[in-house]
Amino acid sequence: MAFNFLKNSFEKVKNALTHTGSLLGNKIRTLFQGPLDEETWEKLEQLFYEADLGVQTSIDLTEQIKKQSQQNLSLKADELLRIVRTEIVQALTQHASPLMTASSYQDPLVILIVGVNGNGKTTSTAKLAKFFQSQGKKVLVAAADTFRAAAVEQLDVWAQQLKIDIVKGAPKSDPAAVVFDALSAAKARQAEVVIVDTAGRLQTKTDLMQELEKIKRSCKKFNPHSPQETLLVLDATTGQNGIDQAKVFNRYTPITGLILTKLDGTSKGGIVVNIHKQLGIPVKLIGVGEGVDDLELFDPEKFTDALFS
Repeated sequence: MAFNFLKNSFEKVKNALTHTGSLLGNKIRTLFQGPLDEETWEKLEQLFYEADLGVQTSIDLTEQIKKQSQQNLSLKADELLRIVRTEIVQALTQHASPLMTASSYQDPLVILIVGVNGNGKTTSTAKLAKFFQSQGKKVLVAAADTFRAAAVEQLDVWAQQLKIDIVKGAPKSDPAAVVFDALSAAKARQAEVVIVDTAGRLQTKTDLMQELEKIKRSCKKFNPHSPQETLLVLDATTGQNGIDQAKVFNRYTPITGLILTKLDGTSKGGIVVNIHKQLGIPVKLIGVGEGVDDLELFDPEKFTDALFS
């Protein structure tokens, strides 16, 4: 089962990518209207780089497009742009994997939300809860970032607004115990989805990763296949730094997918391509605004269309 895109979904993604689209789409169109000489290819590579596709991805993409243009010298600007689009879609679908939307077992679907503080982790937890709620799912959230009172309070406010259940512990209580209590409550209340907001203290990564391991052990007491998703929240505006964060997290706890936030505030939406190329981890959801409804399933075709619209 997969969620259907809402009718206004494409417009949301398109609006979020306005900055990147004006950089990539418009400038590439203009570039391809001139002669296809070495200067053109250098400028194309630079445009990719400025959109945060990364050095190697920018080089590889430019070479692939250059090669195809040399095989057919009569290609027009729009046809060349279609080649660019096709190459980007292929890069984005290489590691594509849909978001799990239901558990295969009687127990609830469990999703861990991980990431560095400040990337929008708690807000993404609330948005994802709303996302499932809008599909008719009964959702419960677990406030397992127990050492950050503001995170617990923020998630509590969201839970009240969305009218969903929340399980939280005392300040600085054991996060794994909170998760255990949350899963017990989910079973008793017949919740279908449990979303766990975890801590994000990367500077104490050994402690943090041990904490995540304990949380996972709590999950497996209920279901050996749980958690079914571990989603890393990345800020699209952080560029290579965000990719480095992902590498650290993935080293300690396998990441099944990414939630990319703040796409609406950057001209570097090309980071999505760079992430797929460098990490081999699929982007599963993208934040396209500040509203609780502004979280969309990542669709490579729609994303690329919005990138060049």
